[in-house]
Amino acid sequence: MNTVERSAAVKGRATALGFAAAGITTLGENAHAAELDRWLAAGHAGTMTYLQRQARKRKEPALIMPQARTAVVTLTNYFHETPRHGRGDRHPRVAQYAWSADYHDVLGARLEQLAAAIREVVPEATTRCYVDAGPVPERELAQRAGLGWIGKNMMLIHPEIGSFTFIGVVLTDADLAPDLPFDVDRCGTCRRCLDACPTEAFPEPHVLDATRCISYLTIEHRGDFNDQQRADVGDWVFGCDVCQDVCPWNVSFAQATADPELAPRAGVRAPDLPALLEMDEDAFARQYGDTPFARPGLRGMRRNAAAVLDGAGPRE
Repeated sequence: MNTVERSAAVKGRATALGFAAAGITTLGENAHAAELDRWLAAGHAGTMTYLQRQARKRKEPALIMPQARTAVVTLTNYFHETPRHGRGDRHPRVAQYAWSADYHDVLGARLEQLAAAIREVVPEATTRCYVDAGPVPERELAQRAGLGWIGKNMMLIHPEIGSFTFIGVVLTDADLAPDLPFDVDRCGTCRRCLDACPTEAFPEPHVLDATRCISYLTIEHRGDFNDQQRADVGDWVFGCDVCQDVCPWNVSFAQATADPELAPRAGVRAPDLPALLEMDEDAFARQYGDTPFARPGLRGMRRNAAAVLDGAGPRE
């Protein structure tokens, strides 16, 4: 097979494994390198100091796996439903990506199968898989692999799926033909995501101040909340979907996933906050150890639960 045929075979295997979309790109310098430097210098990363350590490889992804030639980039749909929240609703809310088992485990296993398929198509190829871990600039690689554009809320938007997707990457030294990049920004003049953000975390389009973002506060922020942060959390006990919920591309095109490994779990989708406050580490590990809640851990989830229970209710 030539490079085009090999690429088609690899993407066909990705489809067979259940990925919603797949593309291939080379590992040239990140076109957003200067933007990353400005973002970090502005302090928008907050306590995510690992981003400073990873900056060079994020700007030059070829450094991640020196022998790698290409990245096979995949999207997995995790959308479950359009939210229906009326006036006066008061209940803890969890970002949709966390409603099921930890996506790192689910997609990690699936990407390893894809990596094995790459090695079958290109004998003696080497591979390395990444699922939202390490210094991989996933959204930029996905855009270069033709899988969508990066919206004003910094989410990758696929024109037929929307933005409720997990991005998985397999780096490889296999000689594969790259896809054309997705060079068109289809957000136009729309700014619904920016205007809907409850904490005004977007100082301008394509710039997210993570320190104001509810997802950052409830997942990545270390330590207690100050009064402002506590108020900002609102009714979100883990993550936030507001900027995605209002995006016209999701409203029009997002379809609920039928992936059985991403089926919602009631106790995660709508956690019992008073019970969470009373849990010890063993009970937390039994109930949430295989979910994204493990990222902030028991201490972080107790902090989040207390903020929601003590708060003034959901924002309009």
